[in-house]
Amino acid sequence: MAQRAFRVNGFLALIVLLVLAGAGFAALMTATAGGLVAAALCGLLALLILTGFTVINPNEAKVVQFLGRYIGSVADAGFQWVLPLTTKQRVTLRVRNFETTKLKVNDADGNPVEIAAVVVFKVVDTARAVFSVDDYEEYVAIQSEAAVRHLATTHPYDSHEEARTSLRDGATVAEELTSELRERTDLAGVEVLEARITHLAYAPEIAQAMLVRQQAAQVVAARTHIVEGAVGMVQLALNRLAQEGVVDLDEERKAQMVSNLLVVLCGDRAIQPVVNTGSLYA
Repeated sequence: MAQRAFRVNGFLALIVLLVLAGAGFAALMTATAGGLVAAALCGLLALLILTGFTVINPNEAKVVQFLGRYIGSVADAGFQWVLPLTTKQRVTLRVRNFETTKLKVNDADGNPVEIAAVVVFKVVDTARAVFSVDDYEEYVAIQSEAAVRHLATTHPYDSHEEARTSLRDGATVAEELTSELRERTDLAGVEVLEARITHLAYAPEIAQAMLVRQQAAQVVAARTHIVEGAVGMVQLALNRLAQEGVVDLDEERKAQMVSNLLVVLCGDRAIQPVVNTGSLYA
């Protein structure tokens, strides 16, 4: 875990540096052996102080190491001074995002699909981001592609069952992808804020066949809805005719009427009615 490094306001350290420089110059002007030693000590201290200055921009941190040992991080923006003879590595704390490449993967049903996602993340632990992995940005990118591949293989492109989640269920899939990425990137001190699918399509070699399949499924669904509505309308017509005593139909004539009404209501073309001007019965 990241710890707070010792730091002092840089301008206070600068004042100390100027005082040491003035004292060293004054000692040097005495031209005595003691003065020369004092001037050398002041110069050495001034050089040590110079190595501790650093500037930290907003939403940025510096990871401080002393002779290879991690001693803390500084995230206070401004002109700062830390322990001398230390190395200071810059780590940005800004929110960043990137889009994965378009991956070709087989979905849960074995259909080849093209999929890509956008990932929004930021560094929350500078120590782990620098020391747990070689390059946390590359690590996040690789883990993101792995998570997208895993997501695509566990869900179908399109589901015809209500209880089965498909890749087209945007909110559910985004939540699942974000949760998996958070687990994968926690090691690197990175928090994934959001991950969403930005591109989803069948692979070109099966796109046309799947389009025909989708169109057929939509036609079947539409026909089913039409039939359900037509049956309800026929039932309503028969009930109203019976209740109001408009006409008394036997079972054979009811069957013929039901057949005619279903043809009219379910047909996909305009029906040309035939008006019977004679008796209903032969």
